[in-house]
Amino acid sequence: MTHETRSTCCYCGVGCGVLIAHDQDRITGVRGDPDHPANFGRLCTKGASLHLTARPDTRLLHPELRQRGADGRRTGARQAGWDEALDHTASRFAEIIRRHGPDSVAFYLSGQLLTEDYYVFNKLAKALIGTNNVDTNSRLCMSSAAAGYKLTLGVDAPPCSYEDLGLADCLFIAGANPAVAHPILYRRIEDARAANPALKVIVADPRRSETAAQADLHLALKPGTDIALYHGMLHVMIAEGLLDEAYIESHTEGFDALGKIVREYAPDTAAAITGVPAADIVTAARWFARAGAALSLYCQGLNQSAHGSHNNAALIHLHLATGQIGRAGAGPFSLTGQPNAMGGREVGGMAHLLPGHRDVADPDHRAEIARFWGVPWLSPRPGLKAIDLFAGLKSGQVKAVWIACTNPAQSLPHQAEVRQALAAAELVVVQEAFADAETLAYADVALPAATWGEKEGTVTNSERRISRVRAAVAPAGEARADWAIACDFARRLGRELGLQSAETLFAYPDPEAIFNEHRQTTVGRDLDIGGLSYDRLESAGPQQWPCRAGDSSGTARLYTDGCFQTPSGRARFVPCRHEATADRTDAAFPFALISGRLRDQWHGMTRTGTVPRLFNQEDEALLRLHPGDLLKVGVADGGLARVANGRGSIVVRVRGDDGLRPGTAWLPMHWGERFMAGAGANALTPASVDPISGQPELKHAAVRIEAAQLPWPLAAIQRVEDGQAAAAMARARAWLGRFPYASVAFHGGKRPVVVLRAALAGPAEAGLLAELDRDFGLERPGGLSYADPARGVAKRAALADGELVAIRLAGETLASAWLPEALAGSGLAASRLRFALAPIASPPADLGPPREIVCKCADVDRQTLAAAFAAGESVDDVRERLKCGGYCGGCVPDLRRLHGAIQTSAQAA
Repeated sequence: MTHETRSTCCYCGVGCGVLIAHDQDRITGVRGDPDHPANFGRLCTKGASLHLTARPDTRLLHPELRQRGADGRRTGARQAGWDEALDHTASRFAEIIRRHGPDSVAFYLSGQLLTEDYYVFNKLAKALIGTNNVDTNSRLCMSSAAAGYKLTLGVDAPPCSYEDLGLADCLFIAGANPAVAHPILYRRIEDARAANPALKVIVADPRRSETAAQADLHLALKPGTDIALYHGMLHVMIAEGLLDEAYIESHTEGFDALGKIVREYAPDTAAAITGVPAADIVTAARWFARAGAALSLYCQGLNQSAHGSHNNAALIHLHLATGQIGRAGAGPFSLTGQPNAMGGREVGGMAHLLPGHRDVADPDHRAEIARFWGVPWLSPRPGLKAIDLFAGLKSGQVKAVWIACTNPAQSLPHQAEVRQALAAAELVVVQEAFADAETLAYADVALPAATWGEKEGTVTNSERRISRVRAAVAPAGEARADWAIACDFARRLGRELGLQSAETLFAYPDPEAIFNEHRQTTVGRDLDIGGLSYDRLESAGPQQWPCRAGDSSGTARLYTDGCFQTPSGRARFVPCRHEATADRTDAAFPFALISGRLRDQWHGMTRTGTVPRLFNQEDEALLRLHPGDLLKVGVADGGLARVANGRGSIVVRVRGDDGLRPGTAWLPMHWGERFMAGAGANALTPASVDPISGQPELKHAAVRIEAAQLPWPLAAIQRVEDGQAAAAMARARAWLGRFPYASVAFHGGKRPVVVLRAALAGPAEAGLLAELDRDFGLERPGGLSYADPARGVAKRAALADGELVAIRLAGETLASAWLPEALAGSGLAASRLRFALAPIASPPADLGPPREIVCKCADVDRQTLAAAFAAGESVDDVRERLKCGGYCGGCVPDLRRLHGAIQTSAQAA
């Protein structure tokens, strides 16, 4: 019998509600929860595919102890029981602590953990061990947003609600691409524009992103010039009398000092710094200041900067100067990248925090929490933030690290340094759900964790809304809940260290008991949830904090009374100036490399990379360059380029994109060494950090780009059954390190297809081809082959029941563009195989070009849409007829872009 369990999506910070379909043992489907106030039943393509990630063949199923290889990577994994694995780990941790002190160990956590998980790990480090070395990948994500709020408004609290999107008259979107990164939130923006045609949308982004392409005004600023742009806008507001002087006078402080700085940023000056026309800066300032309600949305483009805290503050200044805060449709609204980055901050799960938004540096806060936890003392020594933590591992300052639910061997900047740090550490414990995360290669101990659909607890989304997360099925294999692993380890470590308090400190029977303790730490604080409980979240649904005891509901908006959580009760203007990016371009490294997200992948693809159909939009890392820059570097559209600087080098395929400024390159951040030859974008990013927040400058790197001299292409393509997909992908991945350029991907359809693409400096040797044929199932009898040694062309195909099931192409690989689609769909009969094995391959005429799916929800391809638009249908017409864009809405920007291109082409003709 099929049941449904109400839970939440585990991807971005929108915090969508889901209904998980399942039988007693397995998850069989997922749909949006129509009653959840974050999404009202809508899901993006990633969320709608979550059930496809609930497969045991991709999971880490048992605890493992591993040996070290000569390169520091761990080998020889041995399955162990939980008692052996945790006793071993507790013994090693205790030995290191006794020899080197509490600060010789560290924990690196994740915004994908539940609030209860975070709380226990934080307590383990700070109350039991006595170290503040607890940090999280939220440091890479939202720490500058949190710092910006604290600098200006006093506390880390986004003041807005999602409903404000429908109440604004002006939306200012900066350093964010919600059409792709937060699609369900973007649906609300679309709804708002339909309901209010006068709504103005301004997008500040170095590239013409999917969101920028739909804006009324696109401010295509140079990377890293955000403060100059906002100061330029504020200069206009001051000069044209657009300030809310009464609000400034009554509710803020520090405006005069900032005003003196802003005088330096007249529109012409700001234009020279940012590259944005002065007239556009003036227009943006007027639209923002004159709006009945102005709402700003911002994300990693502001945060992931060496000046991220001041980027955030400078944008918040615009709201304070115009009184655009504390009322419906107005305010600064940071978009969270992870599902529970906010919950982690609430419980103090970062190196500078204690529970309830308290600060480690505040002796009164330390004393409060020490009394509450019943421990004599909490360390006043600041913990190591993420970048410093891994630097400490490399230097030997930190001897042991416990990594939970995150993948730093893909996600941290300057990957060469990170991997050296992991290799050098005395002990690396990795608590992980998926078996092939890059960081597991460095684990001395690997602990299997429960994941989506198997966990119980709470998360907090971008609008401060707390939702219940519920388990639909038992954890796969021997996996356990993260909080339970931490508690079990804490009790064992306590026995090793002779700390009897561990038995009572970590005697939680279930996650509800942890939540109840966490709730007590918030009472009287800005995030007071004294009125919430699991029962209330069950009966009343998700609630926004603060939700104090006696409150009838959560709080939709903050600062409605103009009072702020600062010593004076006033919001603060923070003196700050534009500074150059940490990694500056020059003659040696003339390109500014920026990074971003794709619609169908998430983070390092540990989860989404297991779903074949999520590769159908893009199946490899594609570097975008302005067409003029393609000519300068001598790379054809679709050719290969080497991207390098002093930190690393990768070879990627290149596409022209006239939505980029000349001198700027764009690369998705998702691909790492599990899907390409190299560590991806973060092989190149600097470890420079914001001095206030500690957030690294992941969004910008100075690089050199040149044509890769790899003229000999290679491809291997294999159709597999669903149950064989993970094993086939693992075999393909083993080839990535053997080529200067390589990528592996799935192609999704009726059956999954595994695709390896590579390139070499010279023709592939026969021995290599034979080995490749073995791994891709090409050795079966009855196959076909073609060879032209003079041209270095060698092709081989394998058949089953008269259909192509695998093919290897060397020297000439044009068929690799259309074969994956054919194999994933209705298949390719032997009679048509000559088209793939021909000296220069081309698809059969009746096969047509590969389907490029634009709308995955309704399975609508680009060819169908182009024909409809060419016939005169509008975007609304095709949305109504074909139902595309009516589910998650993630394809709507693509629909509009394609419609515009076809209209332009028709007018030119």
